[in-house]
Amino acid sequence: MEQKVRTFVKQYHLLEEGDRIVLGLSGGIDSMCLLFLLLQWRKERKLEILAVHVDHQIRGEAAREDAAFVERICKEEKVEYRLFREDVKGIAKKKKLSVEEAGREIRREMFQSEQKRWGGSKIALAHHRNDHAETLLFHLARGCGLKGLGGIAPVEGQIIRPLLCLERREIEAYVKQRQIPFREDATNQDLAYARNRIRSQILPELETVNEKALLHLWETSQRAKKAWTFLEKEADRWYRLCRKKEEGHLLLKEEEYRKIPEELREYVLQKFLWEGAGKRKDITAVHIGLLEELWGKQSGRKYCLPYRLDALRTPEGIELYPAEKEEGKRPGEEKPPAVQLRIFEKQEEVTIFPQNPYTKWFDYDKIESNVKIRHREAGDYLTIDRAGGRQKLKQYFINEKIPQRQRDAIWLAADGHHILWVIGYRQNQGYQVTDRTKRILEIKVDGGNHNGRAD
Repeated sequence: MEQKVRTFVKQYHLLEEGDRIVLGLSGGIDSMCLLFLLLQWRKERKLEILAVHVDHQIRGEAAREDAAFVERICKEEKVEYRLFREDVKGIAKKKKLSVEEAGREIRREMFQSEQKRWGGSKIALAHHRNDHAETLLFHLARGCGLKGLGGIAPVEGQIIRPLLCLERREIEAYVKQRQIPFREDATNQDLAYARNRIRSQILPELETVNEKALLHLWETSQRAKKAWTFLEKEADRWYRLCRKKEEGHLLLKEEEYRKIPEELREYVLQKFLWEGAGKRKDITAVHIGLLEELWGKQSGRKYCLPYRLDALRTPEGIELYPAEKEEGKRPGEEKPPAVQLRIFEKQEEVTIFPQNPYTKWFDYDKIESNVKIRHREAGDYLTIDRAGGRQKLKQYFINEKIPQRQRDAIWLAADGHHILWVIGYRQNQGYQVTDRTKRILEIKVDGGNHNGRAD
């Protein structure tokens, strides 16, 4: 068995001479097996070992006895030891996690903090082939993609798992042969935990179908891992081509997206959601399906997604942005920007016009109504050339690729429904100052950049 582990360690480059190993040591049979293997290699590889034990404060006196047992063994074997006590149930409730999930998260945080404090090079965990099978089946039952089929990895950053080549029965035989002491954790038999049910009920049944079931699950996961690595590289390459990051949101460009091979599109959409959310947890096939559905919708259609994200169909593609951006005052409820109006006679031929993009001149005698500073209304239009050609304001927004969610917030200088100026964007050609202009209306918006850009 020792040679099997040595071969596995060498194959995946898990240990190097002089490594400082932070070992997660529960006192159970698996972690004690790993401790004594590392102790054997300590001299020949010049390893240093720090054992970290986390008391979850769930099992009362039994947990305190576990901690005392681990501390005694570490003293006997001259291994540095650290103990942490954490209220796992309380943390699970606060973070809305299962007790199992909270325990794993807390242990990992403790191991990583001690690695940083102590200057460790690796974190060694005692997961074995049965744990791998449990994780794989758990992922399948809960629903997972190709990545989830990879199960537990031998190397994950600075985390190493030297026992992943062993089945539980091999560990039990080795511990018995070497007379290695260990503690039994009664919660491992509690069928309230999903993984315990997989371990005690499902895996034994699979081994009655084929005694090499655990090996076959491992081999399948390794093939899935290779396939995922290839797909992820390809999906990442395509994602970079069709994704555009803009202020406050992400855009997935439709023209480039349509070129992606169909088999890769869901992975590109997944990356899009991951980046938008800043997290991967709870992003599921359902949410990817909503984005796929959105491609077939009209511009302006919006779906709500996890982590307060909104996905909006636009003429360019799909925008992803925080829902908070749309909250607050409705258009029309907020105060308009401070505006100064001035009317003056044009004394001579105008050769120099205002250079400030938030100061504009208009032919005052062409204005038919009182000029209002407001947001868009149905029926608004622009004159887009001196020949009198008209364009609906909505079409102008579409042509300029102004996102749907921004249009209601843009301020306008309006003569009835005839828009003199889309403030921060375009000035109406029909109101331009010419040789025939007698009086000029100057509109100056104080502060500038009220709509996020200059003319």
